[in-house]
Amino acid sequence: QVQLVESGGGLVQPGGSLRLSCAASGILFRTYPMAWYRQAPGKQRELVAGITSGGSTNYADSVKGRFTISRDSAENTVFLQMNSLKPEDTAVYYCNAADARNAKWSPLFQKWGQGTPVTVSS
Repeated sequence: QVQLVESGGGLVQPGGSLRLSCAASGILFRTYPMAWYRQAPGKQRELVAGITSGGSTNYADSVKGRFTISRDSAENTVFLQMNSLKPEDTAVYYCNAADARNAKWSPLFQKWGQGTPVTVSS
């Protein structure tokens, strides 16, 4: 059974940085594209960044140049380094395996983790 556990969120001032982690189990991690999504209050969940099993990456326009996604297949973990954070980055961040064959990088698993909240505020 797939399990996704996100961590690393918190309260940070504008311009600050955070590094999120997502530990995956119950899947053959190294074969799956993985992605980070976020959901802000009152908004739909959206793709933030994705990474294929080979290391190719994809970013939402709003985070390009500020966020970096990476993965450690030995540890079954995907990371999101977030720099130059803005108040509009405030959201709960989730990870999931993704279908990298379409532009939306649709999430593959219906079961989500608990997410990790990020609040950017002075």
